Amino acid sequence: MILQVNGKQSEHPENITTVSQLLSYYELNNKVVIVELNENIVDKDKHDETTVQDGDRIELVHFVGGG
Repeated sequence: MILQVNGKQSEHPENITTVSQLLSYYELNNKVVIVELNENIVDKDKHDETTVQDGDRIELVHFVGGG
């Protein structure tokens, strides 16, 4: 499956079918992440039920601490 994530088009395993699985793939499932799917923000409580499909445009924004 081809997804555009943070502006970069890349191939992802076909078994990734939800936003939660995508976050797990990127090892972001335990972090505070804002997810935008095709220009719509996905509420955190909807990550398990929101599906991703070939060609979707996804932005993942997470916060990094530092000084």
